[in-house]
Amino acid sequence: MGVIRKKIAARGGEGGVKYVCDVCSADITSTVRIRCAHSACNEYDLCVQCFASGSASNAHQPATHPYRVIEQNSFPIFDREWGADEELLLLEGAEIYGLGSWADIADHIGGYRHKDEVRDHYLKVFVDSPRFPLPKRCSPHDMELANEISREEFQARKKRRIEERREAAKNAPALQPKTKPTASVPACHEIQGYMPGRLEFETEYANEAEEGVQLMQFDPGDGINPRTGELEPEMELKLTVMDIYNCRLTQRAERKKVIFEHNLLDYRENSKLEKKRSKEERDLLNKAKPFARMMNQVDFEQFCQGLIDELNLRQAIAQLQEWRNLRIGDLRSGEKFEQEKALRIQKSIPLGSMDRERLATNQRGKQQPPPEPPSGAALLVAPELPIRSVATNGTPNGEGNGVKAETNGHHVNGGSVVVANGTTPAKQKYLPQPIPGVQPISLSQDNAPDLHLLTPEEAKLCEALRLQPKPYLMIKEQILKEAVKGNGSLKKKQAKEICRLDSQKGGRIFDFMVNAGWVVKA
Repeated sequence: MGVIRKKIAARGGEGGVKYVCDVCSADITSTVRIRCAHSACNEYDLCVQCFASGSASNAHQPATHPYRVIEQNSFPIFDREWGADEELLLLEGAEIYGLGSWADIADHIGGYRHKDEVRDHYLKVFVDSPRFPLPKRCSPHDMELANEISREEFQARKKRRIEERREAAKNAPALQPKTKPTASVPACHEIQGYMPGRLEFETEYANEAEEGVQLMQFDPGDGINPRTGELEPEMELKLTVMDIYNCRLTQRAERKKVIFEHNLLDYRENSKLEKKRSKEERDLLNKAKPFARMMNQVDFEQFCQGLIDELNLRQAIAQLQEWRNLRIGDLRSGEKFEQEKALRIQKSIPLGSMDRERLATNQRGKQQPPPEPPSGAALLVAPELPIRSVATNGTPNGEGNGVKAETNGHHVNGGSVVVANGTTPAKQKYLPQPIPGVQPISLSQDNAPDLHLLTPEEAKLCEALRLQPKPYLMIKEQILKEAVKGNGSLKKKQAKEICRLDSQKGGRIFDFMVNAGWVVKA
């Protein structure tokens, strides 16, 4: 047996059919070989050296058995990039594995041929040929390609192609192992009725579509009037029913495509994301779901995120306008107003005596539920930062004896500031501390043309960090973009990675933005 079929080879590899000498086991795939033509020797191949020395094995008798000389048919006949030997292997693979099994046929051909390349070549040469089902150059006298490209040149091209693709295959990243899909069995009901092995559901779209065609029969020559040569009405009706059935199959496939592309089968992950959203956001996304049929997953996620951002902005603007009509001048007072408003609404609900007793009993024996995460609109109108405690060096006027002092309408108690009359005291300015070993610089319009784009506080920060305004503005833009993705919150480590500067400089920039209220520390 002189044939080795490398079915264990990787897809798109060198693969192919290999021939070895049945005496010395030398590889004779790419050279001339001698094949025994006797019926007693099935696919018995010899190299030229063993044939010349009269070597034999098994039942082969070189003195009496006829033989055939098989040359390497590596020259183009139908296509400039395909040899006659590859054309023969293509037809042989199609006969063995069947048309459509292009990966198996590509492995049968070998030479690092890809399945898409094999399919396109077959369609181009055989299917799209003007002499279908024969190729365009099917005449045995057509030697145009063989004369145009010499055998040596073609062999050199083939060798170069195989070496290039071998190197590309070595440098290609390793494929991720395929994970076993969720089985649709009674023990696993994450997606009930889904059969991952067949990519089908127990109840499909238009599930009764097959009932109209299950008893339909088509016999050869049936449905054509022998006199007129036209279709009979019964055959036209059958074809119309088949068109309707094919249309329903197309609609079914389109709906499956939406399910697979948008990962709708990941039910648990999708449920976790839904629980994190507010009721308004869920209602909005449910209305936007029909647009998923027109977009891919990335575009649809960006579209939904844009809708959520717009909803949060509209809610925040409406709330700010309401506060403005009520003469509320700052965010902290607005937050206090909303808390008192919620308490008033709760108290206004009429309760009977039995309801109050039952509610009080439930509240005593029930733990407080965890607070819901703030919505995007609430984060947009949240106060910038809690007021920092003010450390006092001295306690004049008897403050150290526990007496509260009042200054400009604000009560100071134990170093903390308590807001009175709904007003917020002026926030302390952030003074950037110098970094040890870093000499501050003086920025002006001469050495920093973009200085006018910075606030005075930002200019002082850049001077302390020896940072030009333009790089600072780029860092600021990236940090704010990343903070918007997290509803305004960001970790200090993330800010340092975005800055790509010294860790101390990145930390100072983050502290400045937190103090300014642009970013909330996560």
